[in-house]
Amino acid sequence: MRIGYGWDSHEFKKGVPLKIGGVALKHTHGLAGHSDGDVLLHALTDALLGAIAAGDIGGYFPPTDPKWKNADSAIFVVEALAKVREAGYEVCNVDSTLILAEPKIGPVADTIRRRLAELLVISPEDVGVKAKTPEGMGTDNAAIAHVVVLLEKHEDEKRMEVAAAVLDANQHMDDVVKDLIGDVSVDDKPLELERTGKKRR
Repeated sequence: MRIGYGWDSHEFKKGVPLKIGGVALKHTHGLAGHSDGDVLLHALTDALLGAIAAGDIGGYFPPTDPKWKNADSAIFVVEALAKVREAGYEVCNVDSTLILAEPKIGPVADTIRRRLAELLVISPEDVGVKAKTPEGMGTDNAAIAHVVVLLEKHEDEKRMEVAAAVLDANQHMDDVVKDLIGDVSVDDKPLELERTGKKRR
C-alpha cells in the first residue's frame, strides 16, 4: 500500500467563480489561481502524485504555461490518477479537510464527495470531506485544503506479485534440493566403495 498527502491554499478574489472539489459554489468571491483555483482538487492531485513518488502538480501543470490558464482542475486529477494506475495502483480511499471562513461547506459536502468519487472512480463511501473555520489563524481571506489518499496494488499486479513469489520459492526449493542431493552423493561414495570391496584411487 502507498499513502499520499497533499496540501494547497488559494486566496479569495472578487469577480472570480468559486469551485471547490469540482463543484461550482455560489459566493461573492472565488479562488485566485492560474487555473480555476480549485484548492481541493489541487491538493488531491498532489496527494495522488506523492503517493507514487511522481513529483507534484507544478511539475506537470506549471502555472507559467498558458495552456493551463483557467483550466478545469479535474483534468489534473484525471492525469494524476492515470499515473497512479500506470504504476500498478488504485485508489482505496480519500480523506480531506478544508479550512475556510466562507462559504459553509456542510450543505454541499455530499455533492463534493460524489464529485471526487466520480473523478477517482470509487464509491462516495470511500471519500471524506470535512471543513473547519480558520479561527485564530489569520487566514480568513484564503481557503486551505489537506488531502490524504490510500493506494493499494491493482488486483492484476497483486496476482503477478504472487505468481512471481511462487516462482521464486520454487526455484529456491529446486536449488536447495540440488545442493542436498549433491552433498549426499559425495558423502555416500566412500561407503559404497567399501561395500563393494573396491579401493579408491
